[in-house]
Amino acid sequence: MDGRRVRITERIACGQDEPLVWIAGPCVIESRDLVLRVAEVLAELAERMGLPLIFKASFDKANRSSARSFRGPGLDRGLAILEEVKRRTGLPLLTDIHEAHQAEPAAAVCDVLQIPAFLARQTDLIFAAGRTGKVVNVKKGQFMAPWEMRQVVAKLAEVGNERVLLTERGTTFGYGNLVVDMRSVPWMQDLGKPVIFDATHSVQLPGAAGDRSGGDRRFVPYLARAAVAAGCDGLFLEVHPRPEEALSDGPNMVPLHELPKLIRSCLAIRRALNEAA
Repeated sequence: MDGRRVRITERIACGQDEPLVWIAGPCVIESRDLVLRVAEVLAELAERMGLPLIFKASFDKANRSSARSFRGPGLDRGLAILEEVKRRTGLPLLTDIHEAHQAEPAAAVCDVLQIPAFLARQTDLIFAAGRTGKVVNVKKGQFMAPWEMRQVVAKLAEVGNERVLLTERGTTFGYGNLVVDMRSVPWMQDLGKPVIFDATHSVQLPGAAGDRSGGDRRFVPYLARAAVAAGCDGLFLEVHPRPEEALSDGPNMVPLHELPKLIRSCLAIRRALNEAA
């Protein structure tokens, strides 16, 4: 690491003086065919627009409102599908882990291990992810202040891992709502780590649909552009060909065909910032 900069792969680095990194993909692995189809579209988009893009999808969504909610194919089948994504598209991979025993097998396939926001203070999970030596992206808990992420950074340093990304994804604002404080971006950058902004989970309405979370994807472009203007180092966006049919987080996801327009607007803001610097 050099300053607020983390190398993710040989070709992609995130942080100070680096291009805006994009993390995109469906919330969960619904099927092999859907994941491959989305990954191929994203790989073509990354090539055409010159984007440093990381594909994301979860093999298990353990943090669901209801026990009846779809969770995914599980560790073994999910990682096999992600491995096929990498082989066919060449895209680097990110996936969530929820339990310490998942860290090693996930690290054998993926370039970035993600700690979900609800688990941002789970010490054993953070230690296990850090010990793999892979990049670890920790989402700030909805219940945490930005400066509390200092302890997360310290835990990863304790096991020798400085390859850390921190993600802002909204803060609990009363019942069933989140609010984003864009001051989180520079506050967490002050911890010496690149900061990603999760524009899709930030529009989530937790538990709003009774047995599942709701959301309002209309606000994704507004928040994404605001985060870029605030100086974030990357954007996290969940995308789906038909969000209204998605098995997890559909109300928050960006329709796949709308992604290029959003990317162009964010890159225009980024260019304006660089020119003004």
